[in-house]
Amino acid sequence: MYLAEGPRVGIRHFGPEDAEEFTARARESKSLHRPWLFPPDQLPAYAAYAGQLIADPTREGFLVCERSGGGRIAGFININNIVGGSFQCGALGYGAFAHAAGRGLMGEGLDLVLGYAFGALGLHRLEANVQPGNEASIALVRRAGFRREGFSPDFLFIDGAWRDHERWAITVEMRGGG
Repeated sequence: MYLAEGPRVGIRHFGPEDAEEFTARARESKSLHRPWLFPPDQLPAYAAYAGQLIADPTREGFLVCERSGGGRIAGFININNIVGGSFQCGALGYGAFAHAAGRGLMGEGLDLVLGYAFGALGLHRLEANVQPGNEASIALVRRAGFRREGFSPDFLFIDGAWRDHERWAITVEMRGGG
């Protein structure tokens, strides 16, 4: 069932069968996510979102699921804009759901995704672009071993405006591989 497992979580790909739970968790987590993140909270939006993650070869979507408690979804981590060739890189997007926030589950899930990305996917580098005020997100990538590489003003269009972002990255060598 899982692509990789840790002590408390496993990671797996998105599926159409996850729509109801995912959208319910997104609705429950709006106050946690805003103004940083807007995951789909309605079934049609989830179908489009998951469909792109499943069909697009430049994207990989992972659900972080609790191994106890029936595998409920704790959060999600996506690798977007995957480029091969001499670049071998992708850009991370992620979010915890409210019931799982602050429990270390996303840190464990991110570690599993990094292992999968640098192993099975053969990537060399992953980047995370984080809005400067999103302290929880910055703490997550910092704990995972990412280094801050810079600052990009007006980098991504989110919630109706161009937002500044800090650029964080990790390579396979930084994790002791390669």
